[in-house]
Amino acid sequence: MSRILIIDDDPDIVEAMRVVLESKNYEVLSAKNGEEGLKKVKINKPDLIILDIMMDTADEGFEVARVLKQASDYKNTPILMLTAIKERTGFDFKDESGDEAWLPVDDYAEKPLKPEELISKVENLLRKRGKE
Repeated sequence: MSRILIIDDDPDIVEAMRVVLESKNYEVLSAKNGEEGLKKVKINKPDLIILDIMMDTADEGFEVARVLKQASDYKNTPILMLTAIKERTGFDFKDESGDEAWLPVDDYAEKPLKPEELISKVENLLRKRGKE
């Protein structure tokens, strides 16, 4: 069973994703901010991380992703970044994808994410890592 850590400060979004992922037999853990998320990564060693951008700060998710991708123990853990930035600011990640220094994640999606899109992205990232 693959273990997924959701790092997001919106309890409704976390619970909605938890229900969808657990229905597909994933073990789901959660953290409400980057600091708690980094601690849980070290303790629980998830197979995949779903990471929000805007939590305690507007760019906290980017900082967490950079820390994880620079750590030898976690650099290969896939990160799916979720954001409502385009809705709030008009910024489009498609313009920045592929820039690993600025956007060190394996995939991203706009909130709200449809259940089938969430499962598809999770399965794809785990398959690439050899966990699915």
